[in-house]
Amino acid sequence: MANIHPTAIVDPQAQLAESVSVGPYSIIGPHVVIGEGSSVGAHCVIEGHTTIGRDNRIYQFASLGGDPQDKKYAGEPTRLVIGDRNTIREFTTFNTGTVQDKGITQIGDDNWIMAYVHVAHDCVIGNHNVIANSVQFAGHVTVGNYTLIGGISGVHQFVRIGDFAMVGFQTRLSQDLPPFIQASGNPAEAQNVHQEGPRRRGYVPERLSILKQMYRTLYRKGLTLEAAKAEIATLRGQHAEADADIDMMLAFLADATRGIVR
Repeated sequence: MANIHPTAIVDPQAQLAESVSVGPYSIIGPHVVIGEGSSVGAHCVIEGHTTIGRDNRIYQFASLGGDPQDKKYAGEPTRLVIGDRNTIREFTTFNTGTVQDKGITQIGDDNWIMAYVHVAHDCVIGNHNVIANSVQFAGHVTVGNYTLIGGISGVHQFVRIGDFAMVGFQTRLSQDLPPFIQASGNPAEAQNVHQEGPRRRGYVPERLSILKQMYRTLYRKGLTLEAAKAEIATLRGQHAEADADIDMMLAFLADATRGIVR
């Protein structure tokens, strides 16, 4: 049986695994599912059609599964889905999706999400991301894997952030940020290739060199986007593992309907 503090209010229809703990004065609604080993701190509210996986740590005063902040929302049973092993710090707010999109706001696995972060309706956050204090994601934002998002940054609706990208402190991001690129400023501008994250994931110097070449092609040669994509494609074959990075970059750029950070 879950370890529920006597002051917490847990709806009888909620589905909590036996090893879940719920702190004082927290409220958990009828459509909530929480997996093994997850803990909910004091004064949290988890509502809506929310599914939370295994071994998540949710700190005090988090608000998860609330209605989307969208005037078109009419009470539809949209969802929030959170994966496994996430750290979700104080005063975070994650909203459910809307029927104008897929109806799901989704957080992946192994994310470190700091205090006051807002994840709006229909966002998709991947795995192994570090999202610093007070980052604000508008609706329909997509974040890849292994990104670093600096504190007090704002991300415009429908923007995409690629794998291993890095967003600097207090950045306003209103266009797509390609994989491996480091950007900062208000508005955001590309600053460099983000090497430290890939290096920590085992990228060898030869593979990192390909990332640098893609960055220079996109941002330092004065090429049009179409010309830059064509030149990046010619980098294939220099290093076997780097071909996957090139393919990732080209796939991202092919779908950059909002344009990319310049």
